[in-house]
Amino acid sequence: MAGVTYDADTDVLYVQLREGNIARQTFLDDMRILDFSVDGSVVGIEFVCASEGVDLSDVPFSQRVENLIDESGQSFKIFA
Repeated sequence: MAGVTYDADTDVLYVQLREGNIARQTFLDDMRILDFSVDGSVVGIEFVCASEGVDLSDVPFSQRVENLIDESGQSFKIFA
């Protein structure tokens, strides 16, 4: 199930796009981490220091990620 969680203590926003076990991670940069399942599907995206803004450039499914963040009621500045 898709969903958004935010941990204020670590300032990490996680956007889960689908169910699945995480088999590997890829760092887009120091602030954005993609989680992949065994079959290569994107399971979720982790945004570090989210309170400074969320950079969606080069993020797969960026429109869906933005929609999920908006629907969650979390208010983060979005960069595209």
